[in-house]
Amino acid sequence: MKLSKQVLILLLCCLLVRFTAHAESFGPTGQSNEQSPAAPVQHSPQELQQLVAPIALYPDALVAQILAASTYPAEIVEADRWMQSHSNLKGEELAKEVDKQPWDPSVKALTQFPSVLDNMDKNLSWTSSLGDAYANQQQDVTDAVQAMRQQAHKAGHLNSNEQEKVTTQGNTIIIEPANPEVVYVPAYDPWLVYGDPIVAYPGWYPVPGIFLAGAGIGFGIGFGIGFFGGYGWGWHHWGCDWHGHRVIYNHNTYISHSRTIINRNNFNRGRGNFNHGNAFHGNRPGGGNPGFHGSSIPHFQSGTRSSAFSGFDHGGNVRGFSSRGRSSLGGGSRGGGGFHGGGGGRGGGRHR
Repeated sequence: MKLSKQVLILLLCCLLVRFTAHAESFGPTGQSNEQSPAAPVQHSPQELQQLVAPIALYPDALVAQILAASTYPAEIVEADRWMQSHSNLKGEELAKEVDKQPWDPSVKALTQFPSVLDNMDKNLSWTSSLGDAYANQQQDVTDAVQAMRQQAHKAGHLNSNEQEKVTTQGNTIIIEPANPEVVYVPAYDPWLVYGDPIVAYPGWYPVPGIFLAGAGIGFGIGFGIGFFGGYGWGWHHWGCDWHGHRVIYNHNTYISHSRTIINRNNFNRGRGNFNHGNAFHGNRPGGGNPGFHGSSIPHFQSGTRSSAFSGFDHGGNVRGFSSRGRSSLGGGSRGGGGFHGGGGGRGGGRHR
């Protein structure tokens, strides 16, 4: 009798151990698989070069500000709308009011260059993709900037002049203002200036003030940065460490704390990306494209911008900002009548 009880107890213990092990193999593992995000997709060098093409020829500090600010696309929208509604502010008065805003220092810095901020707002799908790429492939993005500068230099379009100083350190090209107190934003067609035509980013809108038709580079009005110099987000606080592959802010590596870009997979939901539809007609950016005939203007409806990122809430409701409502390049632009390259009609601290 005692032996039977011992056998029964032993059998029950074995069954309990097997059941527990079987349950654990389903429970925790299934939960882990459910919570773990898929591995982020890495963009190719050609795709990254297409992304940085519109800004690669800007001065280093401006590139740094743009890369950092692109990780805050919703704040870009807020800042640009705020600038529109405060167009009466100039110079130091503008700088003081900008300093009060809750934006990231990089976004505040871009208020010094209204045409650049406007471009990032109008081309919000491109901006958010740039921020996503920089957050996830920082080294590759900085390498792409240098690759595009090399191409522009070989094409004869990137040289020192009265507006900027272009120097070479090994394989690294550095771009700085010729006058450290006056910054000129170069205007060019990002899809033609690098020699071989590049397929335009889907829906990219050529904003007046930074777009110049043709294969060359132009300069318009210079922006004096003295009014903004006393603030921690001003021009002289930014730079690019090309060898360290990083943006520099206040002599340290800039680290974005944006809640928008958490991981590539969540961020890519609901907006355009490189694999969206047949935007490239089966061709990779930068490669040959039978359907591309050197046209610098992408095909899209006038008066609209990509709404792929509209509706994203971050620090405020962005849904009401989904449409710009401009009907043409020359109509209603903040850059004043016609194109003057690199400028923007409103820009406190503008050099006269």
